[in-house]
Amino acid sequence: MKRLLKILIGFLCVITLLLIGTAAGFWYLWSSNLPYIGSLEEYRPPIISQVFSDDGELIARFWEEKRIVVPLEDCPPHLVHAFVAAEDARFFEHEGVDFQSITRAFINNLMARKIQQGGSTITQQVTRSLLLKNTKRTYRRKAREAILSLQIEKRFSKERILFLYLNQIYLGQGAYGVEAAARTYFGKSVKDLNLAESAMLAGLPQAPSRYSPLNHFNRAKARQKYVLGRMVEEGYITKEQAKEAYESELELRTEHENVFARAPYFAEYVRQYLVDKYGKERLYRGGFKVYTTLNLRMQEAAREAILKGTRELDKREGYRGPLTHLEPDEIPLFLEKAALEARERAYEPGLVVRAVVTEVSDRLEEVRVGMGEAEGRLPLSRMKWARKPDPGKAYWAAHLKKPSEALSVGDVILVRLRKQGARSGEWEVALEQEPEVQAALLCMEPRTGRVKAMVGGRDFAISQFNRAIQARRQPGSAFKPIIYSAALDWGMSPARILLDSPYIAESGSGSDMWKPKNYKERFFGPTLFRTALAKSRNVITVKILREIGIPYAVQYARWLGIESDLTPDLSLALGSSGVSLMELTRAYAVFANGGMLVEPLFVERVVDRDGRVIEENQTKAEGVIPAETAYVMTDLLKAVVKEGTGWRIKALKRPAAGKTGTTNDLRDAWFMGYTPDLVTGVWVGYDDRKPMGRGETGSRAAAPIWLYFMREVLKDRPVKDFPVPGRVVFAKIDAKTGLLAGPYSEKTVFQAFEQGTEPTRYSPKPKTAKSGQFLQYDMDAGG
Repeated sequence: MKRLLKILIGFLCVITLLLIGTAAGFWYLWSSNLPYIGSLEEYRPPIISQVFSDDGELIARFWEEKRIVVPLEDCPPHLVHAFVAAEDARFFEHEGVDFQSITRAFINNLMARKIQQGGSTITQQVTRSLLLKNTKRTYRRKAREAILSLQIEKRFSKERILFLYLNQIYLGQGAYGVEAAARTYFGKSVKDLNLAESAMLAGLPQAPSRYSPLNHFNRAKARQKYVLGRMVEEGYITKEQAKEAYESELELRTEHENVFARAPYFAEYVRQYLVDKYGKERLYRGGFKVYTTLNLRMQEAAREAILKGTRELDKREGYRGPLTHLEPDEIPLFLEKAALEARERAYEPGLVVRAVVTEVSDRLEEVRVGMGEAEGRLPLSRMKWARKPDPGKAYWAAHLKKPSEALSVGDVILVRLRKQGARSGEWEVALEQEPEVQAALLCMEPRTGRVKAMVGGRDFAISQFNRAIQARRQPGSAFKPIIYSAALDWGMSPARILLDSPYIAESGSGSDMWKPKNYKERFFGPTLFRTALAKSRNVITVKILREIGIPYAVQYARWLGIESDLTPDLSLALGSSGVSLMELTRAYAVFANGGMLVEPLFVERVVDRDGRVIEENQTKAEGVIPAETAYVMTDLLKAVVKEGTGWRIKALKRPAAGKTGTTNDLRDAWFMGYTPDLVTGVWVGYDDRKPMGRGETGSRAAAPIWLYFMREVLKDRPVKDFPVPGRVVFAKIDAKTGLLAGPYSEKTVFQAFEQGTEPTRYSPKPKTAKSGQFLQYDMDAGG
């Protein structure tokens, strides 16, 4: 018996040693090559990079994980208690591993023959998220998790572990950490959450998508109730507090403001710049704070000006037809869907909605449309523009005579709500259509180069192509100031008389003859240099370029910041070479800035997550032309506004200089202009380069957009004139002869000159002479 007992004891000892050895072996294998927990000492998870306007408004965010790290002190106690009660009730008691929970989960998983349940503590969740990422869910991982959790608890305080957990955990809707989640679900900071909101967030870690209050509100409420119940059980709150929190109304943030939409083309340009300089990973994970030059009020004014101007142009182009056409039996279903959409957004003046034509009356000169439960009355006066498109006809020459010429019953159209009608549920509406024409605007400070507004197209969501920077379009006459400025520095006088007459030159190939023409194909004979620019005379500009030389003009354009390829022939005078809106705006800034070329500035400074300034940009300016030449050009471009093609800009009622630009077949329209403090360029055209309608010149298509924008951004600023350099003088000259105005002068102008270049002779009494002799006298009169 004793022998048998000894054998049994020995056998048990061997089995015990084997078990201990096996366990030790597994422990050694599983605990080897463990991640270094010291990395948790400095917690640096991926966080959001933010981009700000010049007044500190957020305009863009870039992230790999939408996270904003907050200290534990910013988390209200009820939030901490909610997560502890729901996720790890014994968190403040265990040492990293809750063996009771693990044993229960082990037995359940063994019976299910798969990992079905976890007994993870908050510490283990931190371990898994930060140290054991991208590892499969196995018993080996659970063992490593446990070992690491025990080590973490020995090294770090409970408060540090909670800080890591509450900032690291994923809570749905792309939000990592409680701060990002509070902003995502409730539109507030975590420190402002109440008990009900905290309990809602604490219910998310188990299954963020399944319990999302935005997508599955009833499930989220049930989970909230569970969390509040656990808080009562753990003694954190009373039953009355739990009941009050559960029954309180939650104000969920169902609509999320897309800050990127405030200035999408600008923000995307900045994003590309930062990616090129710092790399995508650093931008999307590094928590940069990027401070830009953009002014949000000016940006909004630019966007509104673009939308308004393109809508007006689009209506002048004519009506392209309904969105679609419905058969009579399809109309009720359309109205039913429209009614459902109408319940989701309130009808208010200015809103554009889809509607179906239900009645067309030529006798009453109106159309009736259905908009769901509401009805609209569309009078003929609100659709007169809807003529059939005809590029050969000017918009003022053809208007709609009766509604049936454009619309019929069943047409699905866009209408803009104007005002409520006399009957309940009735609106007066105006016919609309989505413009196809595109436009771009760029505004910068000429002295600093700071870009204050940039719109690269009508809608970034539809087209991300930035027409302000990426497009190369022919500038037409908007390029002429570069030629005229080059002529001034070459030695030509603003009082020079030039002959506007037919001119024939060889084409670039040498086989054909090129005959440049003025707009509307008229010639005006002897013309003052100033008037030639103001009235945008093509032939004279070609003659000026021929005289000063093409290579010199190309080099001069380079000095003004034009970097695009320029065709080295006489057509350059008429803006035949494509340039970007950014380049041309920068060139005009030289005239506004006393001859100084500035580098466009988008980013003022970049601050890293630790508050260190890693980039700070200052104005970069270089003198490229004399200040006197720049001012004389400004004076000439002011004449374009006062006397020439830029006449619409006079409505600004303050000193402004600028130039229109129109290309062949009306494919591009420009207005480039500036005041002492701002230079703004506008381009209008179609992406496929098709012609715009008859009469859609730079003056008609682009100048109004420039005016809408500048009038809005300057309305609260004092009126200023351009400062005059010391070596600039003014002279009253005869507009016909270019000489000093005398008693016989019929039309005179005040013209700026660089000192020493002004005329010295007075205009004589007109006398009869042969045409050629008179012309020769005039050609030399600028003296």
